[in-house]
Amino acid sequence: MPTVLRFEGYRFYFYSHEPNEPPHIHVDRESQSAKFWLAPVALARNIGFSARELRKLQSIVEANQQMFLEAWNGYFGTSSR
Repeated sequence: MPTVLRFEGYRFYFYSHEPNEPPHIHVDRESQSAKFWLAPVALARNIGFSARELRKLQSIVEANQQMFLEAWNGYFGTSSR
């Protein structure tokens, strides 16, 4: 599970065994978890985060979208979709 970013208690990462899905990033904090598609940025799944916190997370993902995509493509290659 490559971790791409740690920020304010959140861990942004992807699983190394998900190359057949579109680029995305998982976000965990304590027992909460979310998944965001990266192109375009959109919430794919949420377990436990409030709507307010999801808006914050989406903003963080949007601000770091390019870095997340570069990490994804660097790990899986650009043809992994």
